[in-house]
Amino acid sequence: MITVESVAKRYGDSVVVDDVSLEIPAGGITSIIGPNGAGKSTLLSIVSRLEPMSAGVVTVDGMDVSTTKSPILAKRLAILRQENHLTVRLSVRDLVAFGRFPHSQGRLTKDDVEFVDKALDYMGLTELQDRYIDELSGGQRQRAYVAMVICQDTDYVLLDEPLNNLDMKHSVNMMQHLRRIATELGKTILFVVHDINFASVYSDRMIAMRDGRVIVQGTPEEVMDSRKLAAIYDMYIPIHEIEGERLGIYYWSPALPTAAKLPADYRTEVQVHVSPDHPGEEAVPKTVAELSE
Repeated sequence: MITVESVAKRYGDSVVVDDVSLEIPAGGITSIIGPNGAGKSTLLSIVSRLEPMSAGVVTVDGMDVSTTKSPILAKRLAILRQENHLTVRLSVRDLVAFGRFPHSQGRLTKDDVEFVDKALDYMGLTELQDRYIDELSGGQRQRAYVAMVICQDTDYVLLDEPLNNLDMKHSVNMMQHLRRIATELGKTILFVVHDINFASVYSDRMIAMRDGRVIVQGTPEEVMDSRKLAAIYDMYIPIHEIEGERLGIYYWSPALPTAAKLPADYRTEVQVHVSPDHPGEEAVPKTVAELSE
């Protein structure tokens, strides 16, 4: 289990993560959603110790990430950042083999080689293993990085926007791979994603953030609710169930619809907190109908 207790991150007077407490159980996929600037990636970086926290405690299976030695933590938790820049030209196989570094310190054993082979096969990269990373398509390159994380063989896998810059086909393919990793390999996956529908379809649990705080968390059935999403995104998102999955149809609604088009209960029950125009001001609660006027 990953436990986050009263975690905060500040840059001067700016609060990026604001007193967040969470428990992420072992197993399955947990997604973090929210608008730009919600603190999603910062929270993920804090959990993985890439970013120091200003306050609070994060533990992974009882180990404090702030004090646990790196070689120990690296065998329990792996992270793939949103941006990955290589300063040397590597083949796919060489990149994936880097995942074994916490175990072999660069001196691959027979067991390490087997892990590399399995990771390449699992992500469908065996035929591409001798290609250089810069010769791959965006989808193939992302799969290579995920294969590296699999090769690290940790219980917890953290991914920051793994669908970034992928088209529809490759996004679906990536999410199917992540689902298999969680189900077949028994990994716990925590990832940041912008598309609420990918989160809904493939996640076991969802965490929704706004302005550095967790607004709502739960199963996709609990989070994918128009009222709750309005409080996160400041927009009315109709929810439809298609083939058993709850999907938000937000494409046609870049702004809140007029009050006349809203269901009656939205005009009185839904409140969202509007971000202040000037630093230091309090967020202003308004109904959806008021925002649409």
